[in-house]
Amino acid sequence: MRNFILWKVKIVNPITTLRPSATTVEQYRKEDAWRADSILDDLARWRAETPDAPALLVSEAGQGVLQLSYAQYAEYVDLFAGALHALGVRSGQVVAMQLPNRWQVGPLLLACARLGAVAAPIMCAFRPRELERMLRRLDAVVCVTIDRWDNFEHAAALAEMAPRLPALRHRVVLGERTADGDDGELDFREYFEHTEHTTLPDPSVVDPDRVSLVLFTSGTSGEPKAVLHTLNTSYAWYAPLAAADGIGPDSRVYSPNAATHIVGLTMGLLMPLHRGACAVMTDLWEPEAVIPFLAQADVSWMVIVPVTLSALIDAMERTSLRLPTVRIIRAGGTTVPQPLFKRVTETFGIPLDVGWGMTEGANIFTRTGEHPDLAGRTVGRCAPGQEIDLRADHPISDDRPGRLFARGPSLCLATWGRDNGRLTVLAEHNDGWYDTGDLVAPDGHGGIRLHGRAEDRIGDIMIPVSDVESALLDHPDVRDVALVGYPGGHGSELACAVVVPGERTPTLDGLRDWLGGLGMSEWCLPSRLELLPELPRNQTGKVQKNLLRERLQLRSAD
Repeated sequence: MRNFILWKVKIVNPITTLRPSATTVEQYRKEDAWRADSILDDLARWRAETPDAPALLVSEAGQGVLQLSYAQYAEYVDLFAGALHALGVRSGQVVAMQLPNRWQVGPLLLACARLGAVAAPIMCAFRPRELERMLRRLDAVVCVTIDRWDNFEHAAALAEMAPRLPALRHRVVLGERTADGDDGELDFREYFEHTEHTTLPDPSVVDPDRVSLVLFTSGTSGEPKAVLHTLNTSYAWYAPLAAADGIGPDSRVYSPNAATHIVGLTMGLLMPLHRGACAVMTDLWEPEAVIPFLAQADVSWMVIVPVTLSALIDAMERTSLRLPTVRIIRAGGTTVPQPLFKRVTETFGIPLDVGWGMTEGANIFTRTGEHPDLAGRTVGRCAPGQEIDLRADHPISDDRPGRLFARGPSLCLATWGRDNGRLTVLAEHNDGWYDTGDLVAPDGHGGIRLHGRAEDRIGDIMIPVSDVESALLDHPDVRDVALVGYPGGHGSELACAVVVPGERTPTLDGLRDWLGGLGMSEWCLPSRLELLPELPRNQTGKVQKNLLRERLQLRSAD
């Protein structure tokens, strides 16, 4: 058993003391899953070896295209770290940042690491009620925000809540300051980019095994919780994938995911920096406008959620634009519809690779060229050093999947309830095994097949939700679909297909006949059909099935 320890001292914020045991650190370093240096050492290496090579290429609305070399990237990290230090940020303190995909995100994250501080990236989709709770839970001393984004006044909202956050000493705004221009607010460009702050602590404050990163889950199935990562647990996320996919100095890596989300941050920003590649970013997702930029950037590797990938291919078909340099595409974040595999091969001439992971960690992915016959029926094998365990009180199969547990170097040290304050150190429970809440079955080749979330279970007999959804997506009248449960009376639960129609409107009988024609069992078929213009999704592309369940329950009550 690999143990983590929480030093028993009286302290408000446990982030500053949580770290793995010496035995755990030694073991994972011996396995090359963790390391003694950090992403800052990677940056220093490429700054010395390839100072003029592109580290970051960004398309920003209203700003055009910006490119940073490795020398410039490193200079901004030092500049931002000096600014934070001048604001009083010290080791173990939390710096929150609610920013869209702007070029400043990466250097700001590394600036926090340079000070031994804890970075707390927060997606712009979170609104004031959630943001205030997060900042209060973290005792954030600085919060960097955008002035406005997606028709919302973020800086004004932060200013309004600031008096209720006693730990918050500084508000920093990227863009226009709020109208009152009070002394509690700083202009990011003026203070961070155009003012030199030369005082920095000794580099020994950088500890790759202390909490350095806090991310909040999206909260689609319950209370959002803070997930506490170190530089090494995040390294164990992206390093194996970078090695498997051959990411190197000639690679151009793109992810439309939010850079303040686990995938956009680790795969879109940290992974290319680790390998001396160029990270490609876009702040707005407008497929037809994005494609020419990606083509110009010679993007070679993408990680993207299925719904966004489908939109990208739709735009390519409408415009006849192509991305000829793309060599690897990975989809993940949720189950991948079967038709998407064929569309990727037809559009890009390459197979679609997939992967599975979560904000809390773990990393499972397919290897390009391995078992092409399993396309769409596996999410691959574990990264080296990662362990998984499938548990159930019955024989596990595709018809009756088991619950997935994970353990290994990419898992966070702990989770922390945003509202209830409950700290759960992973290694103190179940011998370090973490219940992912996902249902899976073996793929027959050492990997696993994903069958959805345990919360998606419908009825007394397990309905293979993802399999039914994938089959329905093949129906010509279905553009998007989610299968959710609803009360069927006498304590039973039935399946409802919530469908976004295609050109024609589907019928329940037609969908049931379609599934029956594919050989699906009667108990798998939906007994209700609801039509929506679009499915509610969070910023990472996951369908918010909790909202659909609430909708169905209300309509059932009526």
